[in-house]
Amino acid sequence: MAKGSVQSKLSPSAIRRPLLRWFEREARDLPWRRTRDPYAIWVSEIMLQQTRVPAAVPYYERFVRRFPTVHTLAKAPLDSVLKLWEGLGYYSRARNLHRAAREIITRFGGQIPETRAELLSLPGIGAYTAGAISSIAFGRREPLVDGNVTRVLCRVFRVRRNPKEAAVQKKLWSLAEELLPSARPGDFNQALMELGSEVCLPRNPLCDICPLRKVCLARLHGEQARLPVRPRTKPIPCHTVVVGVIERNGRILIDKRRSEGLLGGLWEFPGGKKRSGESLEEALHREVLEEIGIRIRVGGPVATIDHAYSHFRVRLHAFRCTYASGTPQCFGCDAVKWVRPGDLRRYAFPAANKKIIQILQTSRRCGSAQS
Repeated sequence: MAKGSVQSKLSPSAIRRPLLRWFEREARDLPWRRTRDPYAIWVSEIMLQQTRVPAAVPYYERFVRRFPTVHTLAKAPLDSVLKLWEGLGYYSRARNLHRAAREIITRFGGQIPETRAELLSLPGIGAYTAGAISSIAFGRREPLVDGNVTRVLCRVFRVRRNPKEAAVQKKLWSLAEELLPSARPGDFNQALMELGSEVCLPRNPLCDICPLRKVCLARLHGEQARLPVRPRTKPIPCHTVVVGVIERNGRILIDKRRSEGLLGGLWEFPGGKKRSGESLEEALHREVLEEIGIRIRVGGPVATIDHAYSHFRVRLHAFRCTYASGTPQCFGCDAVKWVRPGDLRRYAFPAANKKIIQILQTSRRCGSAQS
């Protein structure tokens, strides 16, 4: 075999049987595994796209209690969906889930579609999610490949090329389909994902307890720690962001981000990125004027918060401000609103803004206690 090629001579049954037996014994008891309701499985798969299982479980349970069917989700205001999603991150998932629910009502009569092609036509559903819903909820023989499955396949079949390459991706999907049994495809797909999550770990895989240890080619060649091949990572940029907690007559001004793009549909304190050569105060004056058309007086700092996103980091500087002049308008946002400090918790905010709110609430409580 040429270096870097994909070895696929292992017998599918040599992988299926021990993996399914292991899954029967070791599968975690997760709430979405106690049902075959396609709606519940769809919600869980969307949440798990960018979130680890322990973090997703409480959000899932709250979400299906509040929106138990696709009909209740479709009828709900987007603000309510985002508020329930608050803290889970990657908010485009929530927006797409809401859009897809409405499309399921109008296009599919309120029934979650079964086929891969129909599922792929819905917002927020890609090849992996379509395969998961179709196989787990409907028992269809549809493969899936996510990060966990990629890691298992790259090690078991000793794939020594970057799995992000298009040709390697195509081969991994082909392997996943080849391995799928006709019976219990959903269980097999879940077993592959479970193995990657709990045993075939990115670092220090637990090879001694792996049900595939006898057939794993990477282990046989002592290469499990080096696979999958990891491409060089680029430095993560860091942006300086400044926001204002703008007060007027006992109320605070917040604005709503435009629905498209990062954190779309969430509320935030007005502000934006600092430009080169600007002071923090200068940047805040400019951003507030450009975004909502008012002038402010910048006071003392509230907090400096470091927050990481998937592809960049921000250092967010928050200042206490007072309204000076102008009428708030939506130049760079979808809505603006003056709210009482105690009502801030009713709105869905990004995580960094929530930290600011917590600091504000703590300082107000301390101020009340001292008075």
